[in-house]
Amino acid sequence: MWSAFTKAKTLTAAVAVTAALGAAPALAASWDMPTPYPDNNFHTMNIQQFADDVKEATGGDLTINVHPAGSLIKHPEIKSSVRSGIVPIGEFLLSSASNDSPLYGVDSVPFLATDYEQSKKLWEASKPEIEALLKEQGMMPLFSVPWPPQGIYTKKPIDDMSDLTGMKFRAYNPATERIAVLAGAVPTQVEVPDLPQAFATGRVDAMITSPSTGANSKAWDYVNHYYDTKAWLPKNIVVVSEKAFRRLDESTQDALMKAAAAAEERGWEMSRKETAEKTKMLSDNGMTVEEPSQDLLSGFGDIGVSMADEWAASAGEAGEKVLEAYRSSL
Repeated sequence: MWSAFTKAKTLTAAVAVTAALGAAPALAASWDMPTPYPDNNFHTMNIQQFADDVKEATGGDLTINVHPAGSLIKHPEIKSSVRSGIVPIGEFLLSSASNDSPLYGVDSVPFLATDYEQSKKLWEASKPEIEALLKEQGMMPLFSVPWPPQGIYTKKPIDDMSDLTGMKFRAYNPATERIAVLAGAVPTQVEVPDLPQAFATGRVDAMITSPSTGANSKAWDYVNHYYDTKAWLPKNIVVVSEKAFRRLDESTQDALMKAAAAAEERGWEMSRKETAEKTKMLSDNGMTVEEPSQDLLSGFGDIGVSMADEWAASAGEAGEKVLEAYRSSL
């Protein structure tokens, strides 16, 4: 049996250790961050700058290790991985979560927001609803950055909507399939790596995608015309686990949010620059780059109204609220 002295000495030592631990600063946090796109993509470059800013602002108390190109977690699993706590932070295409709720797909409703100013207003109108959805799943948004506007690529020139009738139109999701149907075209599913062969063999005659995708896939090798329809500006979003965020001390939380705000502002400017550079690249490589005719603009505008109504019906009262807030801001 211990003597009373030994017990007292042991207790005193334990209290001293506990006090020392309590007075010690919190251990530095290291977060792994999966992203879907390669390290030379402007979204990934912006996120790496964000991570650098966080590390500098916190003096290394929070380090974010960026894992690009799906090297840590594949794109379709990033959102669920943050939700389940596998990783504390991640980036994904916002509309890729539309199966969870149609509200996530508002920025991909065609011809609803057709330039950067409108896209920003749509984000501001939809952000409260997106925040509420993420909160239900234990997450919060840090920042969101758009891709360049989507345009139409064709092998042959199109002057009016009738030129699209019967044209084989590449579809890669329900929205692009619906556009094709409403335009009188024939939706045809083709993945990006198969585009050159699909156009060469006549499997497809047209597609809708960004100038970034067009330039990166060397669209000039298989199509001749690019129409700058600015159909929509889909956004990527960076989210964080609320549990992980709450584990940070107040000063680190503040530094993280300031870096996120800077990343959003910087990312939008990078997207604008990307649009100009990649559109010029299409032209420099021999493609005919032009604005759509008034007939095309009018026809696609009608398609946009129909698809916005369809989207609002699927999104319910919250969708109507977002559209009302957006349209009143124009």
